[in-house]
Amino acid sequence: MFDTVNELLAEGIDSAIVAVPTAHHFDIAMQLAGEGIHTLIEKPLADSVAAAEQISEAFQSNGLVAAVGHVERFNSGLQEMKRRLDGGQLGRVISIATERVGPFPSRISDVGVVKDLATHDIDIVTWIGGAPFAHVNGQTAHKMGRPHEDLVVAIGRLENDVVASMNVNWLSPVKRRKVTVLGEKGAFVADLVTGDLRFHSNADLVDSAWDQMAILKGVSEGDTITYAFPKREPLAVEHEAFREAVAQGHAEGVVTLEEGVAILRVAESIVGDGI
Repeated sequence: MFDTVNELLAEGIDSAIVAVPTAHHFDIAMQLAGEGIHTLIEKPLADSVAAAEQISEAFQSNGLVAAVGHVERFNSGLQEMKRRLDGGQLGRVISIATERVGPFPSRISDVGVVKDLATHDIDIVTWIGGAPFAHVNGQTAHKMGRPHEDLVVAIGRLENDVVASMNVNWLSPVKRRKVTVLGEKGAFVADLVTGDLRFHSNADLVDSAWDQMAILKGVSEGDTITYAFPKREPLAVEHEAFREAVAQGHAEGVVTLEEGVAILRVAESIVGDGI
């Protein structure tokens, strides 16, 4: 155990994980970058876009491998969903909806629900959707007497015309983590708590008849399939990916600092005037 970063550095390390309150990310990350340490920084990358940009530049200018700990990207259910989406199983993706609600974690005191939790969903939507946000707006609420928001409902549209919605709060007595992707051929529903993935097929529509038949018939319920696939602890998978990135000398297979900056930019727009 070490009481300071300096004591840790004195032992001689090659890489580090920054898992401290968000308000301290900047100082510790900049120190590690200056010392030439490859670093995984827990999400959000920083408490502001300006700080995140400085962190990203510091690691890039020193030629270091760095990543942001958006661990949900390594959830087995989402990784299986992404694989099937890339294979065209849903056809054209129409919309992505996320739900991330539950009780307030008392350990969080320096940021609101948008930067602490909704950043997960911003990353999921843009990664699964395959494009950045073109437009996004949000409605927030302060119900717990804290200086930061504890509820947000955000809607937006990606640059590839996929519609997105994100429902995130610290006010629900029931914990739910769900991602629903609607496409031409049906819908995927991932439960991020259990890592399960289900496919609900659209029984009536096929690619060649989508536009015409949607006008005449809409959709109908088809088969529902719960997929069986290996499931691993997302944090372990994330750390293994970071280890491999360091070994290979480039940030492949991880969430990059540039992505972390972009995620924060969307988060700040949600609590601001939108983009």
